[in-house]
Amino acid sequence: MQYTIYYRLPIGGILLAADDIGLTGLWFEGQKYFARGLQKEHEEQETALLRAAKHWLDIYFSGKEPDLTVPLHFTGTEFQNDVWEMLCSIPYGQTTTYGALAERLAAKKGLQHMSAQAVGGAVGHNMISVIVPCHRVVGSNGSLTGYAGGIEKKIKLLTLEKADTRSLFVPKRGTAI
Repeated sequence: MQYTIYYRLPIGGILLAADDIGLTGLWFEGQKYFARGLQKEHEEQETALLRAAKHWLDIYFSGKEPDLTVPLHFTGTEFQNDVWEMLCSIPYGQTTTYGALAERLAAKKGLQHMSAQAVGGAVGHNMISVIVPCHRVVGSNGSLTGYAGGIEKKIKLLTLEKADTRSLFVPKRGTAI
């Protein structure tokens, strides 16, 4: 059974979802793939896990790196779950590229090559925004592409983390604009 709550953040409303294992979703209202992965049968109820997620978000949006972890339950494919797990290792206030993630995943799997586009597809379908920091992934040329919540939110999140955004730019055309 999944449980959901709506919560208001400084950058917009979100829907949080969790089951008995961990957080399964955090979607911005109106985002691409909103509530993807949410079971038809779910109950609106604030559980201890959802309270912990709200507490994490409150710390994060106060401009501090949360010093607690929220249990996560990835419900994607094995490949997506591997990519989402890697996202969790990107340090607060730093960015990486789709290509760098692809190289790391290839090395982990013992492969010579991994498609950055395939990794980008998995990043773009991340169901747990912010806490699983897909906003920290940028194009190899510094382009701010690929955030289902919208480029404006990606910029706000990176700015909140005081990430060095001087070499980053919004492309004229992109995947999530």
